[in-house]
Amino acid sequence: LAGRMDLDLSREPLGQDRDGQDVYLKDIWPSQETVVKTTRNALTSEMFSRKYADVFTGDKTWRALPVPSGDRFAWAAESTYIQQPPFFQGMPREPQPVKNIPGMRVLALLGDSVTTDHISPAGTIPKEESAGDYLIAQRVEAQDFNSFGSRRGNHEVMMRGTFGNIRLRNLLVPGTEGGYTLHPSTDDPIPIYDAAMKYKEEGTPLLVIAGKEYGSGSSRDWAAKGPRLLGVKAVLAESYERIHRSNLIGMGILPLQFLKGDNRETLDLTGLESYDLLGLGDGLQPGQELTLQVSAPNGTFKTFSVLCRVDTPNEVTYYRHGGILNYVLRSLLSKNE
Repeated sequence: LAGRMDLDLSREPLGQDRDGQDVYLKDIWPSQETVVKTTRNALTSEMFSRKYADVFTGDKTWRALPVPSGDRFAWAAESTYIQQPPFFQGMPREPQPVKNIPGMRVLALLGDSVTTDHISPAGTIPKEESAGDYLIAQRVEAQDFNSFGSRRGNHEVMMRGTFGNIRLRNLLVPGTEGGYTLHPSTDDPIPIYDAAMKYKEEGTPLLVIAGKEYGSGSSRDWAAKGPRLLGVKAVLAESYERIHRSNLIGMGILPLQFLKGDNRETLDLTGLESYDLLGLGDGLQPGQELTLQVSAPNGTFKTFSVLCRVDTPNEVTYYRHGGILNYVLRSLLSKNE
């Protein structure tokens, strides 16, 4: 109304009337009675009934869309936007016993304040990275890549972008930035996704080691979903952002915490070791201490205790089921029996 934005509407006038008198926002602001009266005169229930009578009919283009039949969603194998997620593939009817996790290898060795922006795929999909390679293989032109957010319904894209932030610093490959790591098969850095798939072929569970405030920032579901699909079984950090810790458990990833005074530096952890997590079982209790046995490449061993950050009985239940999605599905199945 004033024609500019740099004014204080509570003290400065919007302009002048025809007599040259200042006019303030308060002078033209309608009273509550005026608003109610105008609304009652301008709106009728018939207007809404008429407008929404055919809301589900849609226009000609909408009506021309093919509609699959059946009781279940018809997943389109050729879609690059929506794919059936694999979270329930091979899920047994009953949860399996909680067991130790032997032979974990470190996928990423990280410092302090690693945020969900570092972990979760976001922004433009790079042509030169794993997600771009996947889309090109699906015959998608680079100009049509769109963003990770628009393709969040395709786990194949999202898992390839996990830990792909260009500012991520994986200490396994010092001096580099971005989603790279090491794998025993090569001395050169390779994309985190490629390394994770190599480990998956070998049947090797994965571990992420981090510093303070792991998962800080805005909480994002793919910051837990992505690592789960990459094969991460546990995270070991000095501290966690509250919601991200809970999200990890919700995806079946075990959050472990260094005991007070311990960290990767005091324990001289390089990330090149093999890690055996001991003390897990169906008797897992909230806040229980577990044992990590670490085998270095030179054949030396060390053992230290860690805090299991499964903090509540409900979280123990979710973890025992392999995550909250599995728990909810099994609960629904049991109710329908």
